[in-house]
Amino acid sequence: MKKLAVVILNWNGEELLKKFLPGVVRYSLSADTSVWVADNGSDDGSVGYVSREFPEVQLVRLDRNYGFAGGYNRALALIRAEYYLLLNSDAEVTPGWTVPLLQMLENNPEVAACMPKIRDEGNRGYFEYAGAAGGFIDFLGYPFCRGRVFDVTEKDAGQYDNEREVFWATGACMMVRADDWRVFGGFDEGFFAHMEEIDLCWRMKNGGRRIMACPASVVYHQGGATLPGADPRKTFLNFRNSLSMLLKNLRGQRLWLVLLRLGLDWLSVIKFIAALSFRNALAVVRAHLAFFRLLPGIMRKRREIRRLLRSLPARNVSGGGKSGSHEGMYHRSIVIDFFILRRRVFSRLGL
Repeated sequence: MKKLAVVILNWNGEELLKKFLPGVVRYSLSADTSVWVADNGSDDGSVGYVSREFPEVQLVRLDRNYGFAGGYNRALALIRAEYYLLLNSDAEVTPGWTVPLLQMLENNPEVAACMPKIRDEGNRGYFEYAGAAGGFIDFLGYPFCRGRVFDVTEKDAGQYDNEREVFWATGACMMVRADDWRVFGGFDEGFFAHMEEIDLCWRMKNGGRRIMACPASVVYHQGGATLPGADPRKTFLNFRNSLSMLLKNLRGQRLWLVLLRLGLDWLSVIKFIAALSFRNALAVVRAHLAFFRLLPGIMRKRREIRRLLRSLPARNVSGGGKSGSHEGMYHRSIVIDFFILRRRVFSRLGL
């Protein structure tokens, strides 16, 4: 068993693999590190390309597309390693990129997961939307990042090059301890895709674990290769999954925030209508309907998580204890700060 497994989930991504896999192999394979492609039931030439061109890369072949969450859950169940490094198929890695991430987890046993600095592969001096320099969340479940607030991404001038605790690590490139992955149950397959990594990180933090940003490692991410940002399917998944995540992970006395979030989502409906994006407006409505339809199952998951957290041993984590360190949660509204107070960059938020 190798210490680290770099695992790329692929679905009909032959062209992405041709572009990015050679660099992953060049800068990752070592005596301690294996590279895997987990194929989510592709019907293009992906599997043949990997088998033919990269025999040193190990393959997991799934029988159909289980989505981001289900695909990784099934693949990682078959891969033995101390650490997993989940990597999107549209990510360009850099020399030595795994070293700081591995050192972070090796030297800090209370850290469950960490992420590199994510830059935009197409605009290389800027942070990329899906993670930037570390993920944060406000008390209503709206995610943002060091270097990216809503759709405003900053130029990387080294302003966020310090290691620090964050609330979530991006699924585009996240290193996680295999033991923590198993204990906390991996991704919620009901999410299919989008927000599942934030949900997992929240669960781990509630269990007394920490999540870190490690900007000494740099990865370039193309982004939007599966679903573009304005795709109604992505809108549906983000809004539905955000509500599920809140209901599953909020403490009991704060569950009323789910109702507040439901109301605020209608501002997004109005915004989409004003922009003549009627399909995205409808996607938000459909997300709410799906959330209510799934409510019994979500409540069952919440009870299972509560039982899991009660069963865990107390952890001596700075700022958290067994109840968890919630460093990285913003106790103001990022919606108000961004749209009304015009605080468009992370450094103006006082975090």
